[in-house]
Amino acid sequence: MLKVRIWGDRGSIPCPGPATVKFGGNTSCLEIRADDKLVIIDFGTGIKPFGDWLMANDFKKGPINADIFITHTHWDHIMGFPMFTPLFIPTSKLRIYGPVSYEDETLEAIISAQLSYRYWPIRASELSAKIEYSQIRETSLDLGDGLWVTTKYLNHPILCLGYRFEYKGKSIVTAYDHEPFRNLFPMDPSDPGYNEDAAREGDLVAKEENEKILRFILGADVLIHDAQYTDKEYPNHLGWGHATYEYAINSAHKAKVKKLIFSHHDPNRSDDDLERMEKEYQEKIRGKTSLQVMIAREGLSIEA
Repeated sequence: MLKVRIWGDRGSIPCPGPATVKFGGNTSCLEIRADDKLVIIDFGTGIKPFGDWLMANDFKKGPINADIFITHTHWDHIMGFPMFTPLFIPTSKLRIYGPVSYEDETLEAIISAQLSYRYWPIRASELSAKIEYSQIRETSLDLGDGLWVTTKYLNHPILCLGYRFEYKGKSIVTAYDHEPFRNLFPMDPSDPGYNEDAAREGDLVAKEENEKILRFILGADVLIHDAQYTDKEYPNHLGWGHATYEYAINSAHKAKVKKLIFSHHDPNRSDDDLERMEKEYQEKIRGKTSLQVMIAREGLSIEA
């Protein structure tokens, strides 16, 4: 059985409070189970309650043993790391994978920098768990017991990976933080910077990259996709590295995805906003596609 449970679904910054109780206010964290095998996506603040849950449940059966995949090193995706309880348990075995952009520092150094006295009272050297770090690019990895993960670069201001997990004929894909590729060259001939060849090449490259994303998510049983904005909001956030609900729906439909989960919610979205938007988008596609859509909420568990 391949399934995913959501522990954090917000983007940019945690947003706890009375207006976010139903959908949750924690930043990115997913639990994926391939039968008894444990995979975690991101160290957002959702990793704190998940770590506590692991200690109260899995730890009774034996040491915590997990493969952890970081989509990228922006703070909202790693800031929960210092509060992940299994880090302080000597028997824990944690293999952490993720991309690093142009920095000279390693993945380990970037994540562990949070554990310095200027930010936190505990240093990385005081962690008890056995931790292995691996910097990865676009690749496929055999995680054992029949579970595979394939990675794909997404469109974000720093290197960011999407992950496709496949197990016994089922698949779960993550695609956040991601913005559709677009032509960055001037298209108006009257623009002083216009170059016909560059404009043509820019269109071609953007189309090819968007098609690569469609191939990456093709036929996924579950797709968890960035949907921080609506089409109306998006023009004010070009280049920020996030997608729209409409883009996610169109991509998932074209790729014959079965279930689409909107995630990486804007921190300003209240429970009322998200409930209304979920109903609106479900109604818009009713009768037009077999695609099922829903909005991520903490505690939601979905089987592929």
